Amino acid sequence: MKLQDLGWDAFFADAFQPYEQDNLIPARVAARHHGPCELLTELGRLGGVPAGKLGEDELPAVGDWVAVRPLEGEKKAVIEAVLPRRTSFSRKEAWNRTVEQVVAANVDTVFLVTAFASDLSARRVERYLAAAWDSGANPVIVANKVDLAEDLLAELAEVEAVAIGVPLITLSAETGEGVDQLDPHLVPGRTVALLGSSGVGKSTLVNRLAGREVLHTAEIRSDGRGRHTTTHRELVPLPSGALLIDTPGMRELQLWAGEEVLDSTFTEIAELAGECRFSDCSHEHEPGCAVKGAIAEGTLPAERFASYRKLLREIRALEIRKDARLRSEQR
Repeated sequence: MKLQDLGWDAFFADAFQPYEQDNLIPARVAARHHGPCELLTELGRLGGVPAGKLGEDELPAVGDWVAVRPLEGEKKAVIEAVLPRRTSFSRKEAWNRTVEQVVAANVDTVFLVTAFASDLSARRVERYLAAAWDSGANPVIVANKVDLAEDLLAELAEVEAVAIGVPLITLSAETGEGVDQLDPHLVPGRTVALLGSSGVGKSTLVNRLAGREVLHTAEIRSDGRGRHTTTHRELVPLPSGALLIDTPGMRELQLWAGEEVLDSTFTEIAELAGECRFSDCSHEHEPGCAVKGAIAEGTLPAERFASYRKLLREIRALEIRKDARLRSEQR
């Protein structure tokens, strides 16, 4: 397999130049199991172990390009450095720690997978869109399990109302219906990540796109919900030449982003805010507020604005915790 088949291009070639004279070779991280990694290289698949000099916050994520030193006579290599990321999908680590967790790196397109009958929620889509826009990748909403939809048009209308300017594809990974709509995004050398809640059918979709059972799947529960099966992130080369990263289902996606990402997620609110009388309008009690006016007129749904406010509060609280952690580390 050539490097270009793995997504290598001029951006990464330039970043690798400092390591060319040190007997290192480029590799892409296909999977990570706590510390050790699985690497894809022109020498084939190698096991990768991070060098001791790499700190906890310097360890690679799935999709990263790394500079490695192959071990003679072994199918292993030492990871000496992680190349700069072009894009990075991150979330706040679960629990109470204020730590960034990189879910997938160097992704070109993010398939935000949701599902009919159990997971199709406009509020959840808004949250995932915020994280996707912050990553630098292009989001595509994939509504799976269309064969289980009870009221297709009504359920889609709710999502379409918040997916402004974002492609929305309906399909069934189980039956194959509509899967070919993903083909324009699955081109050679491009990397796509699947992100979504537990049980929305991501593993089934990976197997469908790969044309074989790459990942284990589980039967749908009696309540129509899928079962969580993926336990680690993995980069899978597809027959089309694209590279697909599946991720464990997220029971909770805590944002790791700045306020500016909300302008991309809630474009209509950002446009209305530009029409407010005061440039620093909080959209709460100021006169001449275009946002409040749109809500009163019914052109901006109140629940849409409530979701915006909720994510804004979450991001601002995160910034406070980040600052507190930074001050603590500097003492």
